Amino acid sequence: MAKGLIWATAEDLARNRGKVLSLYRQILRSLNSPDLPLTYAARLSKKAEVRTIFIFGSEERSLHNIADLIDTAEYSLSILKKGRLP
Repeated sequence: MAKGLIWATAEDLARNRGKVLSLYRQILRSLNSPDLPLTYAARLSKKAEVRTIFIFGSEERSLHNIADLIDTAEYSLSILKKGRLP
């Protein structure tokens, strides 16, 4: 175990699973919004990026990294709901 990191237990992972899946689904749905100025190819590309981030994030066992993934997903979702991309 690395010094200074706090590793997630099975209970921590189970507790965060529902929230992470919900954020993942909301982001994918938001990318389909007609308010976003994206072409079809750009939408597919963004969805692929989101899937990649969440696939790698699902392998995380550090509480800090899981919290960062959730924070980043919530921020991204708020930007998407405003109808603009950074």
